Amino acid sequence: SQKRKHIDTGAVFQAFAMRGELGQALAFLGHVDEAQHRADHGVARGGAVGEGRLVRRRGWLALFAANALSGVSRAAGTVRTDAAPKAEAAVQRNRALVFPRDHGAHPETRIEWWYLTGWLGRFEAPRAGFQVTFFRIRTGLADDLPGRFAPRQLLFAHAALTDLGAGRHRHAERLARWNGDADAVLARASLRDTDIRIGGWTLARDGDGVYRARIDDDALALSISAAPTQPLLLQGDAGFSRKGPEERQASHYLTEPQLALRARSGPDGPETEGRAWLDHEWSDELLHPDAQGWDWIGINLADGSALTAFQLRRADGSALWAGGSWRPAGGTAHSFEPGEVRFEPLAYWTSPATGGRYPVRWRVQTPAGRFALRSLLDAQEMDGRAGTGTVYWEGLSELLDHSGRRLGLGYLEMTGYVGRLAV
Repeated sequence: SQKRKHIDTGAVFQAFAMRGELGQALAFLGHVDEAQHRADHGVARGGAVGEGRLVRRRGWLALFAANALSGVSRAAGTVRTDAAPKAEAAVQRNRALVFPRDHGAHPETRIEWWYLTGWLGRFEAPRAGFQVTFFRIRTGLADDLPGRFAPRQLLFAHAALTDLGAGRHRHAERLARWNGDADAVLARASLRDTDIRIGGWTLARDGDGVYRARIDDDALALSISAAPTQPLLLQGDAGFSRKGPEERQASHYLTEPQLALRARSGPDGPETEGRAWLDHEWSDELLHPDAQGWDWIGINLADGSALTAFQLRRADGSALWAGGSWRPAGGTAHSFEPGEVRFEPLAYWTSPATGGRYPVRWRVQTPAGRFALRSLLDAQEMDGRAGTGTVYWEGLSELLDHSGRRLGLGYLEMTGYVGRLAV
């Protein structure tokens, strides 16, 4: 027969990996790619892209992600699986951040993300909210293997669009392996400035500091331009942000609040103005072993100020650590101490898909004031079980004063409500 037989690469890879034979698993994938990359190029919708060819490998990507996120360390031939490099820690207090270099990727660290959110329409009556997030994970695998197929890094992206009028939340995702070559064609992250690509999904920062994102998917399509109107905000201690009771639980954390947004939804949709927020974080260790997940808000206020607040939760819901900042328009940022921030859940929504029970109404206490926070649509869960395996809630929300007056709009993120988040 002339018909090509289908090989389930994910099943074969996992068969090797479950026996601890990661070297053989990677070699197998390399043979598959080398044999077929000339005949098959592109990006799988909702799937994965390898440098130079399309491959069905949801299973082994999930395994890579699990190893990287949980910090698995195991010898497998010449393949190192240590979760962090042996060199001096790249995330540390008093590290001088240099720009535009530190807008770019930090592949020596374990995990990194660029997180762009915002709303379309008027502040008084927003029509939609959006999320575009690109992630990078250092796998600790294939450090000693040559070639463009070596999966030293994973790149993946999540995008979501919330249509408030229709009460509809759509999301999509992409994932790819990356050998660390900043000039790779299909999937790569620049070390010089923000410039990440997974196939036709891109996020880049131009010479004027404007962020441009493009998402092309059957589920949703977005074209975004977000221009700075304020100086860069360095969270925590000059960009060093503690995330737990031990010093090593920290990230370098940069924020671009109050971005002037111009966005288009769909290939023929009208261009709409709005407001956006960008976070860029990189870390070697975010979660203390006792942490179940986190709750986080990033709010652009109508008066031009910016509010960040977060808490790391234990499994029983109590706060393990907290932080954040407040920067008034034209003023200096004030960082919050752990004991100064309190999240109190007031109402819940239960996901019919995952069973996750998420607080969608909060009372948030900070040194900047006591606020109410309310989601503008309860069903804003990101269910990535069919792809990257991650499940969390990420949605457009409003910040209210004690009388119920809207003060700001932004995004609420909640993780660890469908199993512990391991990073």
